[in-house]
Amino acid sequence: MSDEPIESLEGKTPLEYATTPTMDAISKKAEIGLCHTIPEGMKPGSDTANLSVLGYDPKQYYTGRSPLEALSIGVDMIPTDIALRCNIVTLSDDSLPYEEKTMIDHSSSEISTEDAAVLLEAVRQELENATYKYYVGTSYRHLTIWDNGEVVDLTPPHDILGNVISAYLPQDAHLKEMMRKSYDILNEHPLNIERAKKGLNKANSLWFWGAGTRPALTSFEEKFGKKGVMISAVDLLKGIAVGADMKVVEVEGADGTLHTNYEGKAMAAVHELLENDYDFAYIHVEAPDEMGHQGSILNKIKAIEYLDERVIKVVKEEMDRRGAEYRLLVMPDHPTPIACRTHTSDPVPYMFYDSSNENTSNLNYNEADAKRSGNVVTHGYDMIHKLFA
Repeated sequence: MSDEPIESLEGKTPLEYATTPTMDAISKKAEIGLCHTIPEGMKPGSDTANLSVLGYDPKQYYTGRSPLEALSIGVDMIPTDIALRCNIVTLSDDSLPYEEKTMIDHSSSEISTEDAAVLLEAVRQELENATYKYYVGTSYRHLTIWDNGEVVDLTPPHDILGNVISAYLPQDAHLKEMMRKSYDILNEHPLNIERAKKGLNKANSLWFWGAGTRPALTSFEEKFGKKGVMISAVDLLKGIAVGADMKVVEVEGADGTLHTNYEGKAMAAVHELLENDYDFAYIHVEAPDEMGHQGSILNKIKAIEYLDERVIKVVKEEMDRRGAEYRLLVMPDHPTPIACRTHTSDPVPYMFYDSSNENTSNLNYNEADAKRSGNVVTHGYDMIHKLFA
């Protein structure tokens, strides 16, 4: 949810502009500051950033994004496997050659998992073989396992929205050919014809990225001495949790979109902390990031307001009502500014609240006040130590 000042918002960021009474109240008794979640020299992905927030130094533990998602899906990789993220994206529906098409939408109108599964099955029937295997993930996010493959340099589709794809296609001839053939399979698929009639973007091409090898994370409990749970709709986050031997809590209606089950996530966290004696709950909300990728200012503001009203407020009120002492950290994993519609490596604002702390502050929780505070966490993976100290 971190962003840059936007002229149409009176020079404010979406976080500054949004109506967030719960975060405003908490901030007056909290520590506000900036945290660098992306190590120098690494790409600002949700993979490296969330590893960092969870206390794992990405330079030590990161082996690629897709292998983490493979853990979530339940694919047991062998050492010679390479995992690839396999997005189902929207390319321009025109008469131009494949290489000259434009990346329209990295999420195919936030396609449902059910629709995506139908389309991926069509691809699987045509393209799957002993070397390349396809696995259904969530929404537009799926997985390909490449037997005896190699970690090749691939471009995330959300980094090239609005661009002609020719300069970003894989150098590997087989990967490029599968992407080209997938367009022929999917563009006129009956499901995509129906989607177009409904005003939805066609999910008409595969896009490979995020290649990596089998991950090896230290157990979260072994590393920190705390029992942790993960609450997320996104396979990447669930995969990190599986790799770290954290409990993954599935919440009905949690789908990674603007209309996810916010209250369900909040109550699941409270339940695990107070009823099941877990020490730590990680509530991951995807909507502000997705709205940043879509370039939707109003929906990004709405996502932040939903986070405030339907997650943070619910958690705080429930914990307070039950008389629990607790610490709460509110922080994005990385910025996704509206202006560029992709991730950046800039530090993110954090808010650290301790229910037993009576300190007062005159700062609000936003990017400008975080910078004004003078508090800086240089290494994102140190933040969790602050939470547990």
